[in-house]
Amino acid sequence: MLPRLKIRLDSKQSLLLTGIRRLAALFPLTLQGVITLSLTAYALSAYGYGAMDLVVFSLAICALSILIFSLFCAVISGIFIQQRIQRRLQNSSSPSDAIKLEAGFPNETGFCLPAINYFPLVKLSWQIVFPDYMETRIKISPDKQLVEEIIPYKRCKTSRITRQFVVSDVLGFCRYSWQQVQEISCTALPRTNTVKPLPLLRSLTAEDGIPNPSGDPDGDRMEIRPYVPGDSVRNIMWKVYARNRQLNVRLAEKSVFHSNRTVAYLLSSDNDEAAAAVARVALELGALGEDWAFGADGSELPCENLPTALDAIARSRAIETRYGYGLDNFLTLTAAQSGVHCIVFAAAEAAPWAAMLGKTIARFGGRFSLVLATDGFNDAQRLPIWRRLLLKSANDNSNNPETGGSRADLLKLLTELGQLVESTVVVDRKTGFSFDHNMRKV
Repeated sequence: MLPRLKIRLDSKQSLLLTGIRRLAALFPLTLQGVITLSLTAYALSAYGYGAMDLVVFSLAICALSILIFSLFCAVISGIFIQQRIQRRLQNSSSPSDAIKLEAGFPNETGFCLPAINYFPLVKLSWQIVFPDYMETRIKISPDKQLVEEIIPYKRCKTSRITRQFVVSDVLGFCRYSWQQVQEISCTALPRTNTVKPLPLLRSLTAEDGIPNPSGDPDGDRMEIRPYVPGDSVRNIMWKVYARNRQLNVRLAEKSVFHSNRTVAYLLSSDNDEAAAAVARVALELGALGEDWAFGADGSELPCENLPTALDAIARSRAIETRYGYGLDNFLTLTAAQSGVHCIVFAAAEAAPWAAMLGKTIARFGGRFSLVLATDGFNDAQRLPIWRRLLLKSANDNSNNPETGGSRADLLKLLTELGQLVESTVVVDRKTGFSFDHNMRKV
C-alpha cells in the first residue's frame, strides 16, 4: 500500500504545481509591478494621507494611474491579440505547411503577425516552449510584420508546436501571457558540422563467392571432418590416417561475398546528437551502399529510402517520453537470416544500451560493427575557484547540446564492446576526424 500512496502523493503534488504555474501565469502583474504597487500604496497611506504630504500624494497617484493604465492596455491588447492569433492559426494550418529545420541554423517557420497598434506602450513577444531546445527570434519585415525565426539546437520530429505569447507594457509592470498550440508537422535534422564522408560500409554474409575480398577465389582447404562415401581421395589426410587409422578429409573453407544490403541502426541516449549526425551523413552520402535498411529507436518499421530514414533520425530523440531499446525488434524484422552484418550508430558515452547491446550480440549470430560519435572530449579538470567563477558564464550554455563525453568513459566502453563487435570507429563531430578502437586517427 505504501508505494501506491507515494505515487498518489506525487501525482497530487504535480497537479498542484501545474495549477500554481497556471495561476501565476494568469496574474497580470510582474515582480516589478508588485514592488511598485506595494511601495506606492505604502507611500500613499503613510505619507500621502498620514503626514498629508502633497508631493508624495501626487506622485503616488500618478504612479498608480500609470500602473492601472498599463494594466488595462496589456490585458485588453492581450485578449484581442489572442483571439486574432487563434483565428490566424486555424485558417493557415494545412499539411503543406510542414516546417523543415536544420539544427544550429536560423530557420523561418512562416509564422508572422502584424505589429501591435491597439494601445500605446504595449509590446508583443513569444517563444516556442515545445519542442524544447529551440531559440526563438522575432524580426520585423519591411512591411512591418513580426516574422518568427527559430534556431533548433537538437533534432526533433513533432506534430505540434506550442508557443508562449506575452503581451506586456514597455515599463515592465504588467503582462498578459498564454500558450497557443499549432497542429503542424515540424522536423529538425541534426547538424553535421565537419563530419567527413565515411567509407562505404558493406556487409559480408555467408554465400557463394570468394573466401576473402583479396584472396584466391578457390579458397583454402581449412575445414576438417570425417570421411564419407563420395569424398574425393585427394582430400583425405593420409598422414593423419597413418598415425591414428582414421579417415578425415580437409575441405575448402566456406566463401563469403559482398552483400549489397546493409543493415544499420541508431541507438538513442542523452547525448546522441553526434551519433545522429554521423548516421545522417552515412545515409545522405550513400555510405551504406545501394540496398540498405535503417532503423532507430522510436521507429516501429525499418526504413528503406532516404526521406523515411531521415524522419526516423529526427524522431529518435524522445521529447516527452523515453524510447525503449528497439534493436532486437529491428533485427528480427530485417535480419532473420543468419550471418547478417549490422552497423550500430551510438553515442560515445556510458549509457544503458551498452549492456543490452551485449545481450543482442550474444542472441543474434551475425556480425556487428560499432560507430561511436562524440562532440570532442570534455574531461573534468580541477580549476581554481576564481577561474570557475569567472568562466562559469562562458562555459555554461544549457541550449548548446554539443557537449563532449569523457575520454575515460569512451575507453571503458571500447573495452567492454570492442571484443564483441567486429570493428569499432569513433567519429568526432567537432573536428570531423575518425579514430579506430585504439584511438588512432584513421
